[in-house]
Amino acid sequence: MEQVSNILFWISNGLLVPVIVGLLFFFAKSVVMLGGFVGQYIQRIKQDKQLRLRMDQLDQSTIHAFSEELDEQPDSLFTQTAKQLLATDSTAVANRVLSEYEVTADAELGKYKVLVKFGPILGLMGTLIPMGPALAGLSTGDIASMAYNMQVAFATTVLGLFSGAVGFILLQVKQRWFTSDLIYLDYLSELSREKPVVAKATLVTSKAVNE
Repeated sequence: MEQVSNILFWISNGLLVPVIVGLLFFFAKSVVMLGGFVGQYIQRIKQDKQLRLRMDQLDQSTIHAFSEELDEQPDSLFTQTAKQLLATDSTAVANRVLSEYEVTADAELGKYKVLVKFGPILGLMGTLIPMGPALAGLSTGDIASMAYNMQVAFATTVLGLFSGAVGFILLQVKQRWFTSDLIYLDYLSELSREKPVVAKATLVTSKAVNE
């Protein structure tokens, strides 16, 4: 049993360096994501107000003008999908475009889900692994070794929680953005599909009046 315990102890200690490297990677990634998110958030606030107002005014007679306005907007997943929806009259193609949007959005959210899950996991591993040597140092009276290992444990905990917190916040905001955009895209898809029906109804009404 003692040999098994020693093997487990050696394995856990061997994982400390990969865990710390992983935590540093996720920490750097979370900082980069947070920095890029600030610019996206500022741009999103401006565009969301304009888009919501434009959608309230949109109908079959102005949808072509809205399609031209999308060319002046910054290139994004929403504008690309909206252009594809307005460029087709096929319901099947529109459904495929919306499905592709959902897949791409889910892949984008996956990056933040990784931070939410693996940040705290690696932080917990980085906390528990040094606790063994710290307790061993305490039992032998080596206070310096115990203090060093406790310092490593606390530092890895902070890095893991920070990465997970950043990932969680960005995930919640991004999910709300994608959901809002999907509502707009569904509306555009349905509105663009109504154009042939409206034109046909107008033709039938004109024919009935002439008769």
